[in-house]
Amino acid sequence: MSAETSSLVEMRDLKVAFDGVEVLHGIDLDVAHGEALGLVGESGCGKSVTWLAALGLLPGKASVTGTVRLEGQDLSAAPRTVLETVRGKRIAMIFQDPSSSLNPVLRIGRQITEALTIHRGLTGAAAKAEALRLMDMVGIPDPRRRFDQYAHEFSGGQCQRLMIAVALAGEPELLIADEPTTALDATIQAQILDLLGTLQAETGMALVFISHDLGAVSQVCERVCVMYAGRIVEQGTVDQLFSAPRHPYTRGLFDAIPQIDGPRRRLIPIPGTVPHPRELPQGCAFSPRCANATRFCETKRPRLLLQPDGRSLACVHPVEPAADGTHRTEIFEDTMQ
Repeated sequence: MSAETSSLVEMRDLKVAFDGVEVLHGIDLDVAHGEALGLVGESGCGKSVTWLAALGLLPGKASVTGTVRLEGQDLSAAPRTVLETVRGKRIAMIFQDPSSSLNPVLRIGRQITEALTIHRGLTGAAAKAEALRLMDMVGIPDPRRRFDQYAHEFSGGQCQRLMIAVALAGEPELLIADEPTTALDATIQAQILDLLGTLQAETGMALVFISHDLGAVSQVCERVCVMYAGRIVEQGTVDQLFSAPRHPYTRGLFDAIPQIDGPRRRLIPIPGTVPHPRELPQGCAFSPRCANATRFCETKRPRLLLQPDGRSLACVHPVEPAADGTHRTEIFEDTMQ
């Protein structure tokens, strides 16, 4: 991101450790006003931990260092009272399992109006009217009748829509969607992705979309950060990463996607497993699984550096683009069908 671009959120050297074991190793990340940023990577790579740490939502045993700034306001050293004015109001977060986030003993209408009261000071008829508007906005049919129902009376997809309504109640500047479609079937996933894209366009809020689904990321995001073992290893625009991924790990993620049409072929899995945080290699964390790795990779850790094409890359032996300038665009297209 250029120096001239005004950032909504700036993270610098963000590190997280649990019981003395570091799991996040110095994340530098900017989110601009109104942009849609994707975070992708295997489970356990630190995608969710990054934002839980930024919002002060990790348990007490977690040690967090580095800085997180929201339009210049330092959140990393802010007291709980300050964070409570940010969480839900300026930055909202929705999770992949709405059943664990919605209160099963409170009616849905009350849960939405409670958020409206806390973040916008609305009460009574005004709060109910706004809650009904939000329910209608996220696609809940007949919201007036369903206002007094409980969470178990809604389907999984509708519960996720209700979670989005609760998140939008504070009119946030940034919405963090933490794998919001994982527990849903393909048809409902597509509807939720369309909803997120529409809401972002209508409200102008920034969106961070955390997922391991490359097709979903390509549908809603403009820029993508690929994470591995607690570090960002490649970041760039959707066009850059999907047309010509340069990091061997990013390339491996694409090679593991099955093609819908064309000749049948064996999938190319990434060999091995993600290393345990206690047993990270001395050099590049991906080197034990990388076909391009050399002795240098085993002993020296690459830094995330800006490349001539504008992307950032942490690899000394990146994948070279094809001679004709193409790569795996057909896989990108398959994921969108």
